[in-house]
Amino acid sequence: MSERMTQDAPPRPGALLARGVCRYMLSAGIAPVTEFAPEARLRADVMGVDARGRIWIVECKSSLADFRADAKWRGYLAWCDLFAFAAPADFPHEALPEDEGLLIADGYGAELIRLPAPRPLPPARRKALTLRLAMAAARRLRAALDPGAAAFDSLSGED
Repeated sequence: MSERMTQDAPPRPGALLARGVCRYMLSAGIAPVTEFAPEARLRADVMGVDARGRIWIVECKSSLADFRADAKWRGYLAWCDLFAFAAPADFPHEALPEDEGLLIADGYGAELIRLPAPRPLPPARRKALTLRLAMAAARRLRAALDPGAAAFDSLSGED
């Protein structure tokens, strides 16, 4: 799922959900980054840090088939303080685990329906993730402002 949306092709449903989730997160004081890899075999749809330093992960599920095909979501629990699913209004929400947070989302925003259960991260992991998220966000901003900067990025591929 790519965060960039072009006029050439319509955005995929997951990208629209992620956009709505990011808008919600910003309004809630959470700084989001899309498609962030907390470890090599995982790539979170949306990961963010709130003002209290808590790490959030939101996985966007556009359909029941999308949720059923995802065998990796439990792996994200070790990498966040708060975990939630985001799904469209017509998704069968009862199919999602009740212990996890739930956002109803579309391409324009999201609403938190169920709070995620807190699972505090070890402080060292939280600090390392916060630093990696900040660096990824700064590099992505630099690349957006100066596409030629990628040639100078010795850390490319780290997020």
